[in-house]
Amino acid sequence: MRELELYVHIPFCMKKCAYCDFLSAPADEKEQFAYMQGLLREVAFYGRWFHDAAVSTIYIGGGTPSWLQEDYIAALMQEIYNSFKIAAGAEITIECNPGTLTKRKLEVYREHGINRLSIGLQSIHDEELKLLGRVHTFEQFLRNFGLARECGFYNINVDLMNSLPGQTVEGAYQSLAKVIQLKPEHISSYSLIIEKGTPFYDLYKFDVVKLEAGMPPEDLPSEDTSYQIGKMTQDILAQSGYLRYEISNYAKKGYACRHNIGYWQRKEYLGVGLGAASLLDNVRYSNVRDLEQYIELSADCSSLREEANRLTRNACIEEYMFLGLRMTDGIEKNAFFHIFGLTVGQIYGEVIQYLEEEGLICNTPTRLYLTDKGIDLSNFVLAQFLM
Repeated sequence: MRELELYVHIPFCMKKCAYCDFLSAPADEKEQFAYMQGLLREVAFYGRWFHDAAVSTIYIGGGTPSWLQEDYIAALMQEIYNSFKIAAGAEITIECNPGTLTKRKLEVYREHGINRLSIGLQSIHDEELKLLGRVHTFEQFLRNFGLARECGFYNINVDLMNSLPGQTVEGAYQSLAKVIQLKPEHISSYSLIIEKGTPFYDLYKFDVVKLEAGMPPEDLPSEDTSYQIGKMTQDILAQSGYLRYEISNYAKKGYACRHNIGYWQRKEYLGVGLGAASLLDNVRYSNVRDLEQYIELSADCSSLREEANRLTRNACIEEYMFLGLRMTDGIEKNAFFHIFGLTVGQIYGEVIQYLEEEGLICNTPTRLYLTDKGIDLSNFVLAQFLM
């Protein structure tokens, strides 16, 4: 039976964070209702297309899905169950903001089969949360983390963000240590990226230019500080029993995020909702990104996709490499040969030899994976696999 991952996009949030460039924005009740009706129609539409597929993971992302009233999430999950075959033991995740959770919402999530939470904490320091534009405090996070445990959630990810303006190694350590004390099953630790078009870019664009030129920034941490934060994070999490399975992701044994691993392994996935992306039969699709247009087109759903890009064989090979090498296990050579009919050495022999000589990659008889040095320079390493 065909395996399929399902991503559901909820593009609404209480307030746009200062660093965020995701497809999300506040919306009133009328817009939320209209959107959710369209989303339910889209789920049913694709359920008819993929009635013979087994959905192995579901990820409800955003935006802030937990901002919606619990009845909307209940209706969404019910439509998914009605429209798709959900595999036994499927991983079903919803993203949550600590400022929008309630006990009732958590109870409804559990009642409707959601078994994994991804909670965006980012920092334990309220002054940093305020700087980021978050709508919650650390105290709210602690309260809602406790409620999640009470409601039976035993697979919880906590997001942390590092290299924040003014952040020190000690400050980052304090956030990490406090989260570890709570014993979540999974921790994601991302470096802040200053994206064009965000308020943060207007504030810190000159620091970005300075960092790119090798000059000391004024507000953002220096490259040396960011490096120290990364190494501290890696070491402390390893000592605390968290396995690094991807550049920015750590998990207790058995709790790596199956949905995201599917992305990195180029498994097929269907995305529904505003701007959602899909990978099906080596074609990348994306839905329209305008909310009014989405609501209008969802009346019959046949015109929701605005882009379809059939990947060439070379593009598939590139993706397989630069996605797969994000994982610490790297690329399995036999799997590569089975998919593409050539060995990875036949295609990338010179590249691999160069990276191996530089100490950036480890080349074993069965696998190809980044060294610690390679992870530190991952953007450079992964770019070498572009043809």
